[in-house]
Amino acid sequence: MDSLETELDRARELDVSELADAIETIGFECTRCGACCKSEDGGCGGDETERGDDDTGVDDDDSEPHTATVFPDEIRRLQAAGDYDFRDVARPMPYGLEETPDGPEGETFEWALQTDGCGDCTFYDESDGVGACTVHEDRPLICQTYPFSVALGGTSQPMGDAVDSEGMVRAHECEGLGRDISRDDAEELAAALKERAVRELEEAIGVRENYEPTDVEGVVVHDSEGQKRPDGREL
Repeated sequence: MDSLETELDRARELDVSELADAIETIGFECTRCGACCKSEDGGCGGDETERGDDDTGVDDDDSEPHTATVFPDEIRRLQAAGDYDFRDVARPMPYGLEETPDGPEGETFEWALQTDGCGDCTFYDESDGVGACTVHEDRPLICQTYPFSVALGGTSQPMGDAVDSEGMVRAHECEGLGRDISRDDAEELAAALKERAVRELEEAIGVRENYEPTDVEGVVVHDSEGQKRPDGREL
């Protein structure tokens, strides 16, 4: 397996034009169906609900909540855009956490966008079956680039296995695949896809370099800036 540093070098050398060629070949147009913003069971159909109050920000039910990775600086940008508190924007990624009688416990290594009581992204809004992002201009890179990823070690593969591929580009389940896309839109998406690949690897290296074992109760998130509590406070 190549080192994260080697994969980062490869990410930085990605050719945006070639990525755009691949995106054009696969084809994509957002249909605003909202599937990529909802919990895996489809959420509550657009009902307004409040987020859970535990350390993960999700109600205790059997649904699989929406999980979209967000970087620390993206959290701050979203906070500034809407004058939000930290936990309005982000929650600890649930992977690696364990539910106990006293609440969630454990360590995790990413932040996820906050979810509401239905498990949908808290910034998702739906009217008459048409979805919208209420922070569209400031949305994280994972949202800007869905349903695409690049085939590099150390980068995330959103929402399961790829359903199509072309060169380095992988396409994940989305009803908008296969539709015509303009060259300008393909190049804009490709540039964001390259930036995301670089940022994911830089974040992974930062997490590794700043990791310190912790011996505290509750939930700890290790990100590239250090160890933090679920509300973003540094330990």
